[in-house]
Amino acid sequence: MLGTKCIDKNYNSTKWYWRRGKQPCESIGDFDSPIVEEQMITANHIIFSFQIPIPKDGFVLDYSRWQQSLTAALYLDMPYSEGDGPAPDAVMTLDARLGYSDRGDPAGKWTEYASSKEYRHLACSIAQKRPGSMYSCSPVPLFRLGSLHHDFYLLNIRLPVDMFDTSEETGMNTKLGQINDMWVSFIHQNGGFTKVWLSLKTIFFPVVLVTVLWFWRRVAQLPRPPTLLENILVLLGASLSQLNCPLEYLTLALDCPWMPLLNDLRHGFFYATLLPFWLIFIGEHIMTDNKAISRGLYVLGVLLVLSGCLVPFAFDCVHYGRQLSNPFYAQRASGTLAMGMAVLKCILGGVYFCFLSYLIWKAFTDIGRRYQSLANKDQPNELSRPTFKRYRAMMAATHICAALTIIFIVLLRVSEAQATGYENIKLEYTSGFFTGVYGTWNIYTFSLLCLYAPSRIHA
Repeated sequence: MLGTKCIDKNYNSTKWYWRRGKQPCESIGDFDSPIVEEQMITANHIIFSFQIPIPKDGFVLDYSRWQQSLTAALYLDMPYSEGDGPAPDAVMTLDARLGYSDRGDPAGKWTEYASSKEYRHLACSIAQKRPGSMYSCSPVPLFRLGSLHHDFYLLNIRLPVDMFDTSEETGMNTKLGQINDMWVSFIHQNGGFTKVWLSLKTIFFPVVLVTVLWFWRRVAQLPRPPTLLENILVLLGASLSQLNCPLEYLTLALDCPWMPLLNDLRHGFFYATLLPFWLIFIGEHIMTDNKAISRGLYVLGVLLVLSGCLVPFAFDCVHYGRQLSNPFYAQRASGTLAMGMAVLKCILGGVYFCFLSYLIWKAFTDIGRRYQSLANKDQPNELSRPTFKRYRAMMAATHICAALTIIFIVLLRVSEAQATGYENIKLEYTSGFFTGVYGTWNIYTFSLLCLYAPSRIHA
C-alpha cells in the first residue's frame, strides 16, 4: 500500500492524519509539487499515512477477528542522486503511531493502539549509479499485532530529520538519501484458513483427550507399574491435547495480543515431547541385550533434542514477549537473525531426521531378523506374523510423520524470515500442507494409543 504524504507545518504528535473520510489531511502527490517550495515544506513536515483496509469496488471493508494477526513491512522508493545516497548501514529513525477505529465510532475518531520511536537498519544497493535509477532496499519490519480485534487501523509514520546536526554519527535521518515514497505491506492470516484450523481443533480435541484418558485407565488397571513407553505415550497424548485445545475462539470475543506467545509455548511443549518420543519409541523396538547402553542413548538423544529446541524457542518467547508492550519492537530488524534461525532449524532438523532414519532402519532389520528366527522354529508363534506387520507399519508411519514434521517446522521458520523482510527467500506453499500435517499428528497419536493400549486379557 502506498502511503499518503500528509503535510503539516505545525506537526502535533497527538494529532491523527488520514486521507479517506471527513476532514482528510492536506497532502501532496510528490515532492516536485509547487506547494513544497511555496510553503517551504521539509521532511519534518511530512507524515506518511496508511489507512487500512482499503475499500474495494466502492465498498468499505473492515477486518475480521477470524484473520487473527497483522504483520507490516516497510518499503522505500529511493532514487539515485549523486552525492545524496543512503550511507552504508544507515540507521533510519521512525516516529510511528498506530490507531484503531470500530464501526459505530464517530467519523474521525481514532484511538491510539501503540506509538514508539524506532530505529531500523537500512540495507540498500544499486546496480547502476545513474540518474533515474532506483536503490533496491531490503524490506524493513514495522510491527506485528497478535490479535485483529478492531475494524479499522490507521498508521502514521514520520521520519524526523535533525536539520542542525548533519553528522553521520549523531545526525538523525541525515544519511538516508532522498525518499520519494513509502510503501507498507500488510499481511494478515486468511480468515477461511482460521475457520478450517479451529474446526479441526474442535473435532480432534475431545477425541484425543478421551483416548488418552481411556489409555491411562487401561494402564492403571495393570498389576505392574507403567513402562517407559506407556508413560511417554500418555505424555505425548497430553501434549497434543493441550495443542488441540481451541483457545483461539477467545480472540473472537476478546482482544488477545498474547495469543501468539501462548501458541508458541504450546507448540514448543508439543515438539519437546514429540521429538524425544520418537527416539524412545524406535529404541524400544530395537532388540539389544545391553539395556544400560540403550538408556544412555535415550538420555543423550533427549538432551540433544531439547537443547536444539531451546535456543529458537527462547528467542521467539523474548521476541513475542517484547511485542506485547510494543508492537513496533523488532529484534530481527535486518532479517539476518531471522534467516540465521531458519538455517539453524534446517541443520538441526536434518541431523535429527538422519539419526532417526538410522534408528528406524536398525529397528526394521532387527524386527526382520527376529521374525525370521521365529519362522525357522518347529512351532512358530501364530501371532508373530500380525505382530511384526504391525511393528513395521508403525515404523513406516513414524518415518513419514517425522519427515512431515521436520518440513513443517522448517517452513514455519522460513515463513517468519520472509515476513521479517529477508527478500532473498522465494518459497510458496499452501495452507493445505499445514492442516495435513496437523491432521497427521492426531491420527498418528490416536493410532498409537489404540494399538499400544493394554488388552483386557492382561488387565
